[in-house]
Amino acid sequence: MGGTDPFRHHDTGRWLVQYTGRVLVVCPGCGGRALVTPRPDLPPPPYFSELLFLPRRLTCAGCGAIAHWTADLRGRGLVGAQPGGTEDPFFRRPLWLQTRCLSRVLWACNEEHLEALAAYVGATLRERGPARPTMAMFARLPRWMKESGHRAEVLAGLDRLRDLARRSAPADRSDAAHERGDRPRHHGALYFRGGPYEAGV
Repeated sequence: MGGTDPFRHHDTGRWLVQYTGRVLVVCPGCGGRALVTPRPDLPPPPYFSELLFLPRRLTCAGCGAIAHWTADLRGRGLVGAQPGGTEDPFFRRPLWLQTRCLSRVLWACNEEHLEALAAYVGATLRERGPARPTMAMFARLPRWMKESGHRAEVLAGLDRLRDLARRSAPADRSDAAHERGDRPRHHGALYFRGGPYEAGV
């Protein structure tokens, strides 16, 4: 994400939803690390926005827990998930990658998301990309993560998340990883029914 210069970051305009193809969460069965992915029999979506509607599966290698998610129906449309906050947008489980930082909670969906955040926070020169700032992920980061005076603390927090990403046992769970109901307000995005995204297909 940061290019060849480790101190320069160019925002390519990626949305948060583009980091939800693989989400690390707290298992509802054992409290260890579980994985949320699109249903494995479906082809990759042609547009990243369809990640909000793809049927999902939660699996835990520790206790064998499995759960399934499909988008809600509203009339003739599927209601997409709304990413953001410290819960995964599908099963509403706490994200596995959470840590306390500057009296707040620092979180990431997965390792790719974590490294994207580290590249941005660590840069001393940040170049805005072409995407609308209301949709691009970096433009929507909270101010406390962007301030240069907080760079060292935030990077240290991201290092703690890197360590968490290598762990999976219930005892490894961060004390910050619990339900706090900070999910974003749902905007009611609709996707017309049909094809493999319908429940039972």
